[in-house]
Amino acid sequence: MNRYQRQQRLPEIGEAGQQQLSAARVLVVGAGGLGSALLPLLAGAGIGTLRILDDDRVALHNLHRQTLYTTEEVGQPKALCAARALRERNPDCRVEARQQALRPSTVNEALAGIDLAIDAADSFAVTYTLSDACRLLNVPLISASVLGRQGYVGGFCGPAPSYRAVFPQLPASAASCNTAGVMGPAVATLGAMQAQMALSVLLGFTPSPLGSLVNCDFVQWHFRAFRFDGAEEPALPAIPFIDTALLRPDDCIVELRSLEEAPHSVTPVVERVLPEAISGWQPPTGRRVVLVCASGIRAAKAATLLSQRGVEALAIIAANRP
Repeated sequence: MNRYQRQQRLPEIGEAGQQQLSAARVLVVGAGGLGSALLPLLAGAGIGTLRILDDDRVALHNLHRQTLYTTEEVGQPKALCAARALRERNPDCRVEARQQALRPSTVNEALAGIDLAIDAADSFAVTYTLSDACRLLNVPLISASVLGRQGYVGGFCGPAPSYRAVFPQLPASAASCNTAGVMGPAVATLGAMQAQMALSVLLGFTPSPLGSLVNCDFVQWHFRAFRFDGAEEPALPAIPFIDTALLRPDDCIVELRSLEEAPHSVTPVVERVLPEAISGWQPPTGRRVVLVCASGIRAAKAATLLSQRGVEALAIIAANRP
């Protein structure tokens, strides 16, 4: 009798499938609420290597949904606490804990040697950054987002269209769990669905979850799924998210936040232009314009306006990205 006996009894898994899982290398970006649900399931299933990226620390106000952690761990790094918990659950699973956020300048290194990536950060800046990199590297991506009692989970990249093919524009608002609230079971359900999708991709189940999206509404109890296999990638080049490590000496850095909101920007020298004034602002010629805000949403809107005016060299910095 072994740890995976019940799982291996499924004819679509068996010993060969279990060996596939044992050889798999999975990147999980974010060890919060979604990660708390999906990480133990992946470790329990026998994933060979889990690489966890998270630069946050365990906080008391998050424990209602981040059930992988204990009260005694408040203040400790999530990545290290998650790794310790997973090793206790299954010593067969190799866990690489990295106390860092996913950034545009480090995303390719984070994906090195990875068979599948999971976006559990619940940050649009992270999602677009990860999707852009996964598309270029042909790495499948499972992404989810939850707010209040609603959320979605989907499979992108690899042989499927990218996140941008389905959501070419950032959302209109920057509501988050911190500002709008969230229920723990809704998060856990979406995290568990991410784990199931990930295992299905790694095992080659058909139909594949790649190219599909499931919306979960725990308010009206509606669950809707659709496939987007034929979605076309945006015709125009995407306006990329970058970080300070990718800034160029001649960049024109535009801070969209007020002095009251952000007394200090990403660099000492910036031009401050509030979003409502961007339509009348004259961009410099021959220089890339880098737009800065907290989440990237205001910057994306400003970038769209400038792009419509013919500005081609644009980039976005989400200064408060996880």
